[in-house]
Order: sequence, then C-alpha cells, then structure tokens
Amino acid sequence: MTDDSVRKFVIGDVEVLRIVEWQAPYVPARDLVPDCDPEVWKENRDQLAPGHWEPDSDRVVVALQTWVVRGGGRTVLVDTGVGNGRERPGNPLFHRRDGDFLGRLERAGILPEDVDFVVNTHLHGDHVGWNTRDADGEWVPTFPNARYLLPAADDAHFGPRGGYGGGVRVDDRLMYEDSVAPVHRAGQAVLWEDEYRIDEQLVLEAAPGHTPGSSVLRLASRGERAVFVGDLVHSPVQILHPECSSCFCLDPRLAAESRRRILERAADQRELVIPAHFGSGGAVEVRRAGGGFSLGRWAA
Repeated sequence: MTDDSVRKFVIGDVEVLRIVEWQAPYVPARDLVPDCDPEVWKENRDQLAPGHWEPDSDRVVVALQTWVVRGGGRTVLVDTGVGNGRERPGNPLFHRRDGDFLGRLERAGILPEDVDFVVNTHLHGDHVGWNTRDADGEWVPTFPNARYLLPAADDAHFGPRGGYGGGVRVDDRLMYEDSVAPVHRAGQAVLWEDEYRIDEQLVLEAAPGHTPGSSVLRLASRGERAVFVGDLVHSPVQILHPECSSCFCLDPRLAAESRRRILERAADQRELVIPAHFGSGGAVEVRRAGGGFSLGRWAA
C-alpha cells in the first residue's frame, strides 16, 4: 500500500489497518478537554507535539478514521467516520463532506461486500457516517453483507424512543435518520448490551459515560492484545490525566471511571490502546506510573 492515509500493523494473527478519512488541527486544547489545566499540555509538550497538539495555535490534532480488523476469515470495521453528503448544520467539518473514504478502503483491498461486521463503538455522527451511502436519494447500508453491532443503550438514547438524544442537538436526529435507521430497516442491525462476543478473538464490552452505550472492542490473538477504546480517549493527555473528560462526554464522571478502568487493564494486560481520534501514531502502549499512567511504545 502506498496511500499515506492507510497504515497497518499486526496483533498476533490479526491484521489491523487504519483508514484515515480526515486529519488536521481541530479545536483549542481547553475546548476539547475543558478540565485539563493548560499547563499540563505545556509540561508534556515533548509527548504531545506535533502529532497530537500544535503548541503555536494550541489546537489538538485529531483524525477521523476507521480501524479495520482482519483475521480468522473475518473483516470487521471499527467505527465508520463522518460519511459523505450528510446534513450536519451544527458542525461545518461534518456538513456535506465529499471524501474518498471508500476509495481508500478499496486501495487497502477491502470492498464493501467483503465486510462481515461493522462495530459502532457509540452512536455519534463521526462514528456512524459510512454505515450508509446515498443510492438514488435513499440511504442504504454501505456494507450489504455486514451485521452492524450497535450499543442498545445508545440506540435507545439517540433514536426516536429517546427523542433523538433529548433533542439537544438537531444533528443527532439527522445522524440517526441517515446513518442508523436505514440499517434497522435493512434488517442488518444487532443491538447488544453489557458484552458481545464476535468470535474467539474479539469481544465488545460496555464502557459508558461518553455516551450511555459507549463501548470498547478487545482483541486477543496468540498472546498479543489490543483494545479499541472509541472516544474514551481523544488525546494522549487523557492517558496522562484520566480524570479529564472531553467536552463531548454526556456523563464526564462516569466517562472518567470507565477510562481509568480500561487503562488499568490495558497496562496490566499489555493491551495496545487504539483510540478513535488520535492523529500521529494512532495507537500506543500504556504503562502504570505511580497512581497514574505513562505513554509507552507507539504502534509502528
């Protein structure tokens, strides 16, 4: 592969590919992680800049990306980005995008019909967008042979039963209608809660707080481990200070509890931590450091 938006590494017998939809400096650090003192970013500049934080502008570098997991004869997509042609008036970055995501998947050797499972770690608009595509004015599942694994708690919260997220953001209703409801109508949605085992290598586990159904996907193969943590962690600064939740967390206290629990296990079991939005480096080992954590080796 020569496409710089596609990177890969291996966990045991499983190939993990990173397909980047978009990557750039985003919002000021204090806006994204409001409880984190600005001095923390400066004190950890050598670990955060330039791949995860741009000191001159004080903006956090983030990526919109999908992780592809291939092993055991299965192809699994973890989160599906923003998608093209979405009406997202509340977020100019997501509004009516026109990118080459499916082309990048194809150049990585993955056609839509090859995908067996789609995992949405939670139902925010930047994690479900390529669940569907526009077919002559109708939203249909992008991956026709896949089962879409949706956290039941998020489906209830963001769907009509929950008033589309309580009606707080108009984009939540639009997201559900164009990226989730069509999957239900096609009979491809699988709602799960607490824990869901995909196969002997992959298991989903609830990690609420960011959203009611926020989850992580654990991977184990030939003694090697990884955990896809979705939006439990937006920046490496939240590994160094796990008490700091993002501005997007619906329950910041519960999110911090889930974050610490998942990081503790990752450090103890040597799980590579793979968040949804890290820019440069994508995935990192986590080590215990006193009562907290430090950053270890980055994935190649």
